[in-house]
Amino acid sequence: MGQALSKIKPQEGVLMTASMRSILVLIIIASLPCLFLTSLSIGDADVGPQQVLNYFFGEKITSIDRLVIQDIRMPRALAAVLTGAALGISGAMLQGMLRNPLASPFLLGISSGAGVCVVILFALNVAAFWIPVGAWLGAVVAAALVFFISYQRQHISLERLILAGVAVSSVLGSIQAIFLLRSDDTRIQNSLTWLSGTLAARTWDDLAFTWVPIVVCIAASLAFAKQLNLALLDDDTSQSLGLSLIKLRLMVGFIATILTACAVCISGLVGFVGLVIPHMVRLVCGTNFMYVLPMSGLMGGVVLLGADALARTYLWELPVGLVTSLIGSPFFIYLLQRRRLRQSM
Repeated sequence: MGQALSKIKPQEGVLMTASMRSILVLIIIASLPCLFLTSLSIGDADVGPQQVLNYFFGEKITSIDRLVIQDIRMPRALAAVLTGAALGISGAMLQGMLRNPLASPFLLGISSGAGVCVVILFALNVAAFWIPVGAWLGAVVAAALVFFISYQRQHISLERLILAGVAVSSVLGSIQAIFLLRSDDTRIQNSLTWLSGTLAARTWDDLAFTWVPIVVCIAASLAFAKQLNLALLDDDTSQSLGLSLIKLRLMVGFIATILTACAVCISGLVGFVGLVIPHMVRLVCGTNFMYVLPMSGLMGGVVLLGADALARTYLWELPVGLVTSLIGSPFFIYLLQRRRLRQSM
């Protein structure tokens, strides 16, 4: 088994010394509470860091300040943490299961399934309560359809899974475009805002439906860390070591789908988090999923909190999904160029 595991190719992160890794991990861990407090301290209302600290330490604050912190800013900050953690962990799991560094949580048609349901619901002018519920159901049904298409003779082919995801996404994207073209301007605006990924105006009701599945799935994902380490090997080697690939792929697909569907339910389609975060974590932690999975969740929360704070402070309250794409795209290009240069040396 030791010889088999040695076949796993090291990533750039393994070149770091142990002390460098420890320092970076501590910085990431410390960034989460700092950014959370920052998120609670910024906004249109005149409620700053002092009022936030008074709130947490039980000091006297006005009822308006308490309302702003507790019922307006805190749900938004927690939504960012939950969404980022869910997308980061689901992206890491899918990249490990598919052995594809370009895999993302939306590869399985999840984004298209959620998007088409939301656009249809906006076009039908249904109550706002049903929008996140419809997004969740659409995401789960689309992912289930992709796995059903890729399942053949008690085997799930990675190639068929990826191709099925592309095909289903294409069909659902076309249906989504048809409904957008047939909608009026107001409904198009509402649909595009949601499809861009937004944390604006999030309330405790938006989290009530999703926080339990996210926490349970994050805990469950850690149980598959060792199996994902084996899945980095080729199929024959991993099966010879006792790994059931079909069970692993079904369970990882299920957990990743639930995590992503819940994230979509909270904040819409937030791009690039699930794709880029695992790459950033592997630079620090290497390829061991015992470290990659929890750090991907932590880093996802940190990045999304930072992107939302940046959007509220300097970028005219842009949807957070646009901010993550603007930041994530250049960084991902940098990672690709860095890998190409290292391979050419």
